[in-house]
Amino acid sequence: MSNPRFSAPAKERLVLTAERLYAIHGLDGVPMRQIVTEAGMANKTAVQYHFGSKEGLIEAILINRLDNLDRRRELLLARAPAHDLRSVVEAHQLPLIELAEDDDCYYLQFLEQLARKANPIHSLPAHNLAVESAYYERVDALLPQIPKTLRNIRIQQASATALHVCADRHQTRVFGSAVPPYAVHVSQLLDSLMATLTTQPSEETLAALDAWSDEGVTSAS
Repeated sequence: MSNPRFSAPAKERLVLTAERLYAIHGLDGVPMRQIVTEAGMANKTAVQYHFGSKEGLIEAILINRLDNLDRRRELLLARAPAHDLRSVVEAHQLPLIELAEDDDCYYLQFLEQLARKANPIHSLPAHNLAVESAYYERVDALLPQIPKTLRNIRIQQASATALHVCADRHQTRVFGSAVPPYAVHVSQLLDSLMATLTTQPSEETLAALDAWSDEGVTSAS
């Protein structure tokens, strides 16, 4: 039986191979020649030929799955009640959550590695960035009870939590260890994200926000 990894187009093979290797070994732990070799290619300069540089390859990995993720988000969001925060969050996060169930997809761990270098959002193409920005704006509008300055922090933290929890689940599954059933995993994760977003801030946090505002940050009220 033929290996599908070797029947895929050259650029796709390089992207998927690099996604896996970078996810496992880090962005600085994989020589270009190793990616080329494990992709089953004889041309040792294949990365430079197809992507120009390591940075070009990393960008290609980042955007490779984004359009499919965003299309699924749009479909889910079309069915989500506009004023139901949990449904809006689920519509945006579920396509990413689902990737943890694919043993051959290392995108979540790759994003974790990339986030250690820079915020991946800053590297998104304009149309993908627009989807992310629209999500932030929609969630922000559904949190009127939370101080304005705190909302963006919480939305970022909720997205980071979803990424790290799901990346850890994928790694645990690949290692062959037991994980909670998918239904429990998704529901509990959404519970955690909702708690992050909606819990009323403590007096300590409010005082810290006021001090931050006094230092020149826009008012938290």
